[in-house]
Amino acid sequence: MSRFAFCALIILLGASQNLCLGGQAEGLPTLTGSRFSYSVMPGDYLEKIGARFGVSAALLARDNAIPDPDRILPGQNLWIDNHHIVAEFVQDGIVINLPQRMLFFFRDGKLAASYSVGLGRPTWPTVQGTFRITSLEKNPVWLVPKSIQDEMARERQIVISKVSPGPDNPLGKFWIGLDAPGYGIHGTIAPSSVYHFQSHGCIRLHPDDIAQLFPRLSKGLIVKLVYAPVLMSEEDGHVFVEINPDIYSKAPPPLGVLRQLAAAGHLTDRIDWPLLQELMLRQDGVARDVSLAVTNEGNK
Repeated sequence: MSRFAFCALIILLGASQNLCLGGQAEGLPTLTGSRFSYSVMPGDYLEKIGARFGVSAALLARDNAIPDPDRILPGQNLWIDNHHIVAEFVQDGIVINLPQRMLFFFRDGKLAASYSVGLGRPTWPTVQGTFRITSLEKNPVWLVPKSIQDEMARERQIVISKVSPGPDNPLGKFWIGLDAPGYGIHGTIAPSSVYHFQSHGCIRLHPDDIAQLFPRLSKGLIVKLVYAPVLMSEEDGHVFVEINPDIYSKAPPPLGVLRQLAAAGHLTDRIDWPLLQELMLRQDGVARDVSLAVTNEGNK
């Protein structure tokens, strides 16, 4: 069966918005992730677990009928669904979809790995655009940007200009520099901050994930940062939709986007639109099967 994905990439040019379709990949899987059981470890909490696997704490609580998110016990089993739609394909390089908080790594035109990421807060958004990797550093020194030093001063913190490698360095053990001044992909000493919008614009990866990704990269590799809150995919005869919050307030209302994507893919008559309306209210950031007349317990 054919497999393809549509994504709504919102490009801001002055006051105008151009809606385009991307992520098409005939013959390639367009979904990543799985549904699996996870046993709670000592020291775990829902935010930490969600950050590790690319799902929100609220969704974990909902899917597992947890009345008090602050009370989970070691040994407790959780069902986790972290299916995501691949936002866009490139031949070799990285695609990061900002609202989705997902990084996709490609080699020879195929998806080689996917990871959840932490990104810039709404008041300090991560940039969009196409960039190249310019540096790859192990145990980096953090030269604190002047803008962050100014923020430290405003918040009456001790102003620092440099942090040496070690357990207090917020860059973690790896730095992947981009040709956007001051921007890069790095590890973190706060793993639970991954899959959140808390940084000063840089892209955070879980320490274990960046340790896997770093040796597979090289200077000059492309890194595309796109903005697609709404994604639609058809795979093996099923229609999937993933709706993420429009965190930077750059996208049009999702219903209109979804109608355009469905029409472009000739999928309008195959979609359970009442179910889709429910998913628009949730905006839970997980790919859901919205095929008409399909019983999917994960959607309920």
